[in-house]
Amino acid sequence: MAQIPPGATPTRPHLPARARRALSLVTAGVLAAAGVVALAGSAEAVGALGDAAAAKGRYFGTAVAANHLGEAAYASTLDAQFDSVTPENEMKWDALEGTRNSFNFTAADQIVSHAQSKGMKVRGHTLVWHSQLPGWVSGLAATDLRSAMNNHITQVMTHYKGKIHSWDVVNEAFQDGSTGARRSSPFQDKLGDGFIEEAFRTARAVDADAKLCYNDYNTDGQNAKSNAVYAMVKDFKQRGVPIDCVGFQSHFNSNSPVPSDFQANLQRFADLGVDVQITELDIEGSGSAQAANYTKVVNACLAVTGCKGLTVWGVTDKYSWRSSGTPLLFDGDYNKKPAYDAVLAALGGSSGGGDGGGDGGTGACTATYTRTASWGGGYNGEVTIKAGGSGITTWAVPVTIPSPQTVSAVWNGTPTTSGGVMTVKPTWNGTLAAGASTSFGFTVTTNGSTAAPVVGACTAS
Repeated sequence: MAQIPPGATPTRPHLPARARRALSLVTAGVLAAAGVVALAGSAEAVGALGDAAAAKGRYFGTAVAANHLGEAAYASTLDAQFDSVTPENEMKWDALEGTRNSFNFTAADQIVSHAQSKGMKVRGHTLVWHSQLPGWVSGLAATDLRSAMNNHITQVMTHYKGKIHSWDVVNEAFQDGSTGARRSSPFQDKLGDGFIEEAFRTARAVDADAKLCYNDYNTDGQNAKSNAVYAMVKDFKQRGVPIDCVGFQSHFNSNSPVPSDFQANLQRFADLGVDVQITELDIEGSGSAQAANYTKVVNACLAVTGCKGLTVWGVTDKYSWRSSGTPLLFDGDYNKKPAYDAVLAALGGSSGGGDGGGDGGTGACTATYTRTASWGGGYNGEVTIKAGGSGITTWAVPVTIPSPQTVSAVWNGTPTTSGGVMTVKPTWNGTLAAGASTSFGFTVTTNGSTAAPVVGACTAS
C-alpha cells in the first residue's frame, strides 16, 4: 500500500443457547435431497462476493482496519461479503515493532481473530517495505540492519504461522519511471540488490506453507517497472529462490486507467510458475464507468488460471485512503454501488438488493446469508431474515445446498425439501415488527465441495 489512510483457526461449530433450545436435528438421509442441487451447467446465483468468487475457484477480500471492527455496519458488510482480509496498516513494521525487538501484535491479532472466527483467509501485509518504518531502522548500519530485517521477518511470521495464507514479503522495491531501477531505501542502499532474495529465503525458513509474494504498484501493464519485476521473478524461479506469488496493487483512476494489456501482463507472470493476486484494488469514479472498469479487472483475473483472488483496498468509500475519489464497492452509507453489482455479475452471482450482503428479498422481507464458521469437512451457515416497511407474521426462505454437500442440522427453523431445495420456515420466530430481524442456521458436511449455498428470495405474509 503506497500511503497510510488519512486519520487513520477455523473452529468447529458451536451452537448458541437459543439455537440449542430450538435445534431441529435433521438426519443426512432426510435432507439428502437438499444436498443434490445446483443445476448442471448454470451459474449459481450467490449473493456475496466471497461466495461467488469461491464458486470460481478464487477468493474476494478486502483491507480491514481494526479500529472500524466495532462499527456494526462495517463488520456486518465485511462478514457478509468477503472471504479474505488484509490488515490495512496493523502488520506494517512501525505498527508491530516500533521499538527494536519489542513487538505489539494487539491490533493485528484483532483482525486475524475476527477473520478466523468467520472462516476467512488472511493476507499478511507487509514484512519489508521502505515506508512506515520506525526511525530506529533507518539509523542502523548494514550488518545491524540485516540482522534486524531477518529478526523482524522471523518474529512476525512465527507469531502468525499457520494463520496467514499469503505474505507480502517485500513491498514496492522498484522505482517508477523508465529505468526499471531499484528504489532507494535503507535496505537497498545498505544491503544492495540481494536484500529481496534474502528476505524471501528467511521467510521460507520460518513458514514452509504460506505463499510468499512480491507486491508493487504501477506494474499492472507491461512497462519498465513491471519488466524489472518480471526479470527478478524469472531469475528467482530459475535459481530456486522461494517466491510463490506476485501481487498487483491495481490502484486505478482517470490518470492511471486499467491498462489494455492488463490480462496479458498477469498471464506472463503466471507463466513463470507463480500465482498472481490483485492485492489492493480500487478504481476512482462512479456509476457505469466505474462499474465497467471493475468488470475489466475481475474478468482479467478469471481469464488467468494463475490469478487466485482479488482484494479491494477497503470496505467503504468513507474510510478509503482516497475517499474523495469514491473508489470502492460500497458508498459511505454501505449501500451497494453499480460497481458492486458489476463485480458480482462478473463472478457469476446475482444481487438481490438490500443492505450489505443481502442475498435475496421481496418487498416484505430480505434474507442475508453469512458463513459463521468453517472447519475441515464442514461449515455453519446463518440466514438473517429482516422485515421490510411493515410487520410480518411468517416467512419462508429456500436454500439450495450444492451437491455433494449435505445438511446435518438446522436450528431456529423448520426445513422441508422439494425438488432438491430446502425451504426453511419459522419454528417460533415468524412474527417480526417492521425492520426487525431474526435468523436460522444450519450445519453442512462439504463432502469435498467448497461451493457456497444459494439463498433464494424471502417470502412473507
